Amino acid sequence: MQPRKPKLGQNFLVDDNARHRIADALGDVSQRTVLEIGPGHGAITTILAERAKRLVCIELDRSLAPELRFKFRNHPNVEIVEGDVLQTDLTALVPEGEKGLLIGNLPYYITSDILLHMFTHEAALELAVVMMQREVADRVAAEPGSRDFGLLGATAQMHARANSLFTLPPQAFAPPPDVYSTVLRLAFAPRFDELGIADRKGFDRFLKLCFQQKRKTLSNNLRAAGYTPAQIADACAAAGIESSTRAEALPLDRFAELFRAL
Repeated sequence: MQPRKPKLGQNFLVDDNARHRIADALGDVSQRTVLEIGPGHGAITTILAERAKRLVCIELDRSLAPELRFKFRNHPNVEIVEGDVLQTDLTALVPEGEKGLLIGNLPYYITSDILLHMFTHEAALELAVVMMQREVADRVAAEPGSRDFGLLGATAQMHARANSLFTLPPQAFAPPPDVYSTVLRLAFAPRFDELGIADRKGFDRFLKLCFQQKRKTLSNNLRAAGYTPAQIADACAAAGIESSTRAEALPLDRFAELFRAL
């Protein structure tokens, strides 16, 4: 096995039971296109290569990509794309008219960036099974009103339904990381139309303003963003929200009402 490259955040999955549980979480892939982010040495790829109608693996490491091509040279359904997933058009990898599935062990240092990139391609995706640092997974799946609920959770839940599947200890990886890892299943189900949001990018920017300083009240964050006290008071009243409320306490439908009122 080639050495890990720390700058790429590589911690390779070596737990045999875990790799099968992760692959199984995608369900029946015999007639599906599956995109795998960061296949590494192919722990999960090896399983999916025998199951998927088409498997496209996106690998940044220039030494691992040729290793994977050689390893799966006799699998015509497997394609290795060498490159940065954040610069990859995921939609273009899924045949027109289909909904793809996505799987991957996400590098800890760019987990949020990858999730946001996935959401920009959600029209071409149905489901994702992704592994990430436990604390980040807790934030993605957190309920409004909980301590972990913040910008990442609010943004993720506008785009998908998140379910935590299981958590793995450091010993499931080589080398072992300093943290536990959680596997999440994300079912892509954008809520913008349901909540009456026509301007998706505008609403995403609005959420960032609301959570700019998490421990500050909504009123303080919105004032810092340039809204006048009168505008904030009127909008909060229209949305049935106390201006002294913190963003972490609001469910998504209230954010939508406040956004429309402003």
